[in-house]
Amino acid sequence: MIESFEKTKIAGSIASGALDEVNNIIKPGLSTLEIDKLCYEYINDHNAYSAPLYYRGYPRTCCTSTNHVVCHGIPSEKILKNGDIINVDVTAIKDDWHGDTSRMFIVGECSIKAKKIN
Repeated sequence: MIESFEKTKIAGSIASGALDEVNNIIKPGLSTLEIDKLCYEYINDHNAYSAPLYYRGYPRTCCTSTNHVVCHGIPSEKILKNGDIINVDVTAIKDDWHGDTSRMFIVGECSIKAKKIN
């Protein structure tokens, strides 16, 4: 039982680490596809793989939901603008154990109302 918790923790740490890396690059002018590429590389660099990638035809490593998109937005050439809010959802699989997490980011400066959401 303890081993399963430890393996889940490792997978979760990889997913969370990918979001830490997103935090380092998030800014106006970045595309959601660039976020996906970063997550893909981070997960692979940690000898894990993305759960959503190719699941039922899903084409990307993570989900990027901007502004009014509730969840499971598909990364694309969409360029983030100052004031956007984006949620990035990452699920890494390591040794058959899943780590699933998401984080909301504010792109550049945003309204007081938007800050209250975060």
